[in-house]
Amino acid sequence: MEKTTRTVGLVAASAALLFAGLAAPSAAAPRPSLDWGACAGGAPDARQQCATVEVPMDYADPGAGTIEIAISRIRSEDPAERRGVLLLIPGGPGGSSLDDPSKKGQKLPQEVRDRFDLVGFAPRGLAPSTPVGCGLDHGDLAPVKLRPWPAPDGSIDGNLADARRMADACAHHGGELIRHLSTANEARDLDRVRAALGERKVSAWGVSYGTYVGAVYSQLFPHRTDRIVLDSNDDPDPARVARAWLAGYEQGVEDVFPEFARWASHPGNPDRIAGTAAEVRPLFLRLAARLDAEPIPWPGANPEELNGNVLRQTMLESLYSPARFPRLARLMLAAQRGTVPPAPASPPDEVLQNVTAVAAGTLCNDVAWPEDPAGYRKDVARSRAAHPLTAGMPRNAMLCAAWPFPPREPAVRITDRGPSNILLVQNERDPATPLAGALKLRAALGDRARMVVVDSTGHDAYLAHGNACGDATVSRFLASGERPVRDRHCD
Repeated sequence: MEKTTRTVGLVAASAALLFAGLAAPSAAAPRPSLDWGACAGGAPDARQQCATVEVPMDYADPGAGTIEIAISRIRSEDPAERRGVLLLIPGGPGGSSLDDPSKKGQKLPQEVRDRFDLVGFAPRGLAPSTPVGCGLDHGDLAPVKLRPWPAPDGSIDGNLADARRMADACAHHGGELIRHLSTANEARDLDRVRAALGERKVSAWGVSYGTYVGAVYSQLFPHRTDRIVLDSNDDPDPARVARAWLAGYEQGVEDVFPEFARWASHPGNPDRIAGTAAEVRPLFLRLAARLDAEPIPWPGANPEELNGNVLRQTMLESLYSPARFPRLARLMLAAQRGTVPPAPASPPDEVLQNVTAVAAGTLCNDVAWPEDPAGYRKDVARSRAAHPLTAGMPRNAMLCAAWPFPPREPAVRITDRGPSNILLVQNERDPATPLAGALKLRAALGDRARMVVVDSTGHDAYLAHGNACGDATVSRFLASGERPVRDRHCD
């Protein structure tokens, strides 16, 4: 689950038949003509075009109405070498890849850009696709509310109240569409996009939450897949889904924080905060506890104070990339002096409302979350004791604990049934999608996949952290189909 600025399992045969029945209309859908034109608001690359694809809001009842999915495209740069389409599947939920053909897609090596049309999209519910919103209060859009950080004393009463209030708002303002946001429906939408593009098969590069979307697509439409790259991989546990992703922060932060500590104590670092790496962790914990007791006013921020949980949330976000380490160090240095830096920039509330609604609807509709507060209290207490850096947040109750709509179908169980055409790429140290969870996806896929683990730190692996071995392995697979014979490690 990753922050953006644009921001039980399928076991019974009857459930499998349900998915097969829902998938069939997408695969057999007639190919509509796409009206390609200029992208609304422009595009970073003049070659990028945009169009919309009409899809059912409810795949179980296609006659109940349709919604629009916005898509974008930059064509293959060498038509003679063109193989097909590379779908750029964004993270989130709530992320968009609409501008990715112009941006991250241009980081792909020339031979990959020659082979594929690069195609991005805004997932269902996310503008400029047919949008959804929750009408949340401004304060509920703060990252420390969207991530359920317990109170300084470990109480989760406030989190439970937040969950009820925010879930009620989504139910009231989200309309019928919010009930039909799910990963399985996003995968079905992508198959409608495939059909609209006139492609028999598609390749894909899915990142973070996009790895789960890509895995679900590969499960529901295995013979519509060509070359699938899953980058920074989510635990696919069908009984827990997003609860497993949230819990993953415990291990992910423990994996990455020592790298921050080494950087933050390095001689010559202008943002150095300690003399040795061993001093950084206790320093952070003491400072968070002090801010729990004595927050510092922070005008223009949301919330308008630097408290312990804001520091913890900043830590979480800063560990996503070593390039962000200075942000955390500078905030710690300022807080030690009793000051704050300028308030961090934030997208407009209108954008946050839309992104948050898509995230909430998807996470809460994919699988039922427990409702019993006692279970959350017990889990949070254990987590706080074992993982003080994350202070119990990864086991706490999100708004899904109060979601009023039961899942419409079981979560998709990822299996080893299907073509062997998937390559997983994964950093060793990733705060959001830790290696421990990625290995569970690798195990679920069996011989359908190979995995490349790279000796890198941060979230996102391919073309993100300069690991030449890992980048070359993925590029070779996309360009030629050549995949490692067995799993490999890239130093």
